[in-house]
Amino acid sequence: FLPENQMSAVRALNPKAEVARAAQALAVNISAAKGLQDVMRSNLGPKGTLKMLVSGAGDIKLTKDGNVLLHEMQIQHPTASLIARVATAQDDVTGDGTTSNVLLIGDLLKQADLYISEGLHPRIVTQGFELAKDKSLEVLEKLKIGREMDHATLINVARTSLATKVHGKLADHLAEVVVGAVLAIRREDKPLDLHMVEIQEMKHKTDVDTCLVKGIVMDHGPRHPNMPKALKDAHILTCNVSLEYEKTEVNSSILYKTAAEREKLVAAERKFVDDRVQKIIDLKKEVCADGKSTFVVLNQKGIDPISLDMLAKEGIMALRRAKRRNMERLSLACGGMAMNSLDGLTKESLGFAGHVYQHSLGEEKYTFVEECRDPESVTILVKGPNKHTIVQIKDAINDGLRAIKNALEDGCVLPGAGAFEVVAHAALTEYKKTVKGQARLGVQAFADALLIIPKVLAQNSGFDPQDSMVKLQEEYTESQQPVGIDLSTGEALIPADAGILDNFCVKRQLLHSCTVIASNLLLVDEMVRAGLSSLKTPNPMNPMGQ
Repeated sequence: FLPENQMSAVRALNPKAEVARAAQALAVNISAAKGLQDVMRSNLGPKGTLKMLVSGAGDIKLTKDGNVLLHEMQIQHPTASLIARVATAQDDVTGDGTTSNVLLIGDLLKQADLYISEGLHPRIVTQGFELAKDKSLEVLEKLKIGREMDHATLINVARTSLATKVHGKLADHLAEVVVGAVLAIRREDKPLDLHMVEIQEMKHKTDVDTCLVKGIVMDHGPRHPNMPKALKDAHILTCNVSLEYEKTEVNSSILYKTAAEREKLVAAERKFVDDRVQKIIDLKKEVCADGKSTFVVLNQKGIDPISLDMLAKEGIMALRRAKRRNMERLSLACGGMAMNSLDGLTKESLGFAGHVYQHSLGEEKYTFVEECRDPESVTILVKGPNKHTIVQIKDAINDGLRAIKNALEDGCVLPGAGAFEVVAHAALTEYKKTVKGQARLGVQAFADALLIIPKVLAQNSGFDPQDSMVKLQEEYTESQQPVGIDLSTGEALIPADAGILDNFCVKRQLLHSCTVIASNLLLVDEMVRAGLSSLKTPNPMNPMGQ
């Protein structure tokens, strides 16, 4: 118990406030960080285990993606919730490194606690952390491998990222798919926009049937039974024009005296829509005069049955109510322009696709627009036998795409498999000797905490973490080459030769965010949970609240 003069001043204002001070506040923070670390540590790396998340409605999600876990888990503890938010922010910025973030924050606090429990002030530890972080960033700069981002390098980067999310065979397959997608939409003079990669799902076949379509896949088909189901050498008109009979936008009433006048009025209204359809048919006759090419209409608005019938008679495939995001992608994939009016309709406003066809899967219909000339937008078609497999693959693909984008923007990569952590530990141990005063203990704590990554990788692969660490450090001391852990044998290997490559920006972000959060949590010396509870309870002196 605290002496009266040390009682928190908050108690005077709110007697019901919960207060944790000094060592107690620190213990609360460290136990929260350790608790979250224990939940996440078994997920790290290619040999990590899966977590099953069951929602209140009974939906099942199988994942080992740290970002998905932290988003889906309901975390009550305020400190754990703060760490989870920092880790998910890491994913938002770089697309990867969520699990590593949680592990590193947890271990920084654990290592600092060893010194603080012996009387070292947290402020001195955080000073050591800052020095160690700056030194680690120097090591990171020296360790990065600047190389041409060719196909093989990008495959290795993608595979390293994907192998931590899905099983090995699928990771190899998806690496080819995501690299193909990014290289297809990449243009030297424009920034890379990953939104131009559409991810379409299909509950069909198995997970390794997921494929890249160099075109667009839409989840609906033609709405008329007599329309062609497959066309070759198709001219494509993408438009946002209403081809259906519509009511007037303002409230109006039309008076007519005889039935003949009413018929005349109906015919005039119908003619307005028919003229629009006729413009499309006239253009089709003009561009398809050779008899070899065909015509497809993709409309964002509606097409009524009479208009569909007119188009079907001319052998035109028409899709209505296409999604807005697909309209932008269609003009990028096939060329041409999305038309908002049919007045200026010319050959130049049409796109082209070598093959357009409908694929039926039970009740659902899909339309494939393939063999585009120079697509700037592509589709990854995710296949899987059930919903949770498809969701797992979609999460992995998003991370894979971000990993490739990071590598292209960084222009360099890092050796993976825990190599950076081993090199940084050795460099910090040397650097510690040059640091004056007690701050060197903070540097030592930071160096020891970094080793959590290779330790957990070894542990999750079924090897003894201490034994593996000794092997790695011995190997690095002898060869002075960055070495990582081989997860199949537990021995040391050179990650760059084995094709295990990490993103530079992910590690850099990791060092920055972990150091800041761990330092902030160490410097908390008082936790106050003081809600408005005291205001809600009635005052016995004034029961009416007057």
